[in-house]
Amino acid sequence: MNPDQRPGAALTSVLGIRHPVVQGPFGGGLSTVELTAAVSGAGGLGSYGVHAMAPERIGPLVERVRAAVSAPFAVNLWIPRAEEERPVPDTAALTAHTDRLTAYYAEFGLAPPDLDTANTRVDFEAQVDAVLAARPPVISVVMGPPPQRLVEGARRIGAPLIGTATTVAEARALQEAGCDVVVASGGDAGGHRGSFLAPVRESLVGTFSLVPQVSDAVTVPVVAAGGIADGRGVAAALTLGADGVQVGTGFLRTRESGASPAHRRALGSEQARTTVLTRLFSGRPARGIANDLVRGMADAEDRVPPYPAQNNLMLPIRARAAELERPDRLNLWSGQAALLAPGGTAGDYLAALVADAGKVLGLPL
Repeated sequence: MNPDQRPGAALTSVLGIRHPVVQGPFGGGLSTVELTAAVSGAGGLGSYGVHAMAPERIGPLVERVRAAVSAPFAVNLWIPRAEEERPVPDTAALTAHTDRLTAYYAEFGLAPPDLDTANTRVDFEAQVDAVLAARPPVISVVMGPPPQRLVEGARRIGAPLIGTATTVAEARALQEAGCDVVVASGGDAGGHRGSFLAPVRESLVGTFSLVPQVSDAVTVPVVAAGGIADGRGVAAALTLGADGVQVGTGFLRTRESGASPAHRRALGSEQARTTVLTRLFSGRPARGIANDLVRGMADAEDRVPPYPAQNNLMLPIRARAAELERPDRLNLWSGQAALLAPGGTAGDYLAALVADAGKVLGLPL
């Protein structure tokens, strides 16, 4: 077969990869150099989320990945939002937000963050400068269209630009902004929602409803994301018009990921069959496994401050919970495809995705 006729050829050609599989970019310590390199080395596109990383750390990180693998890989940035410039205006507002967390701070012997810490945010413009200076092979963004200077910079360094859409309108906006690839992220995807043109509650289109609509609406390659964890899901996405898939939760379970032992165990348990969207851990809606903290603070979902303040308020609790292996206090990010497969190496998992999808389709990937 001519390689150009293989399913996913449009995506693999743009990104310079062998297989049309992208590893979902994780932040918050879930990404690792080892995972990114393993996925890229096995023929997919490994990804590393740098949205929470200080700009001066981005260049060395990219060099570490480049030293670990010669194949293309991506770094991922979050597009900031205006309302998140200073989400907690004063000490009185901070007290209202920390009061509801008092029991959790006390449980772990922690002091609540002060006002400046709560409002700490990374300099996005400096991150863009750092990413462009590091010249990663691929750049991806979520939470909005890339700014023009990032688009121009990506063109200058020859890095394809990937954007994330949760609706058809967002997919069109990303193509118009200059993205070379659009990820169609369905409401069943784990982790943070990337909606930016309408509220999340109006943007929860399921992956296998969203993919054909986006494929019909844009001319750039489309990557299906959300609820895809095995070869059947890969084959279904390609059949519906996607040029490739992005897999997040499945790679979180692999040995190379930065997920804590408690998080890994939860992903492989019956508990993973129940996921919810919650703002409680970061201030932005994200899908994860429902646990005691999520259920106990459900009435505060609409009252917690925006990102990054809520994220900063929760970081000490999350870090201590991970250290003590307390899944009842952790952000257990997970998509809806709880297939409960055993976690192995990222390379083995990618090979199984590709082989099993090829069997379903009757064509090699």
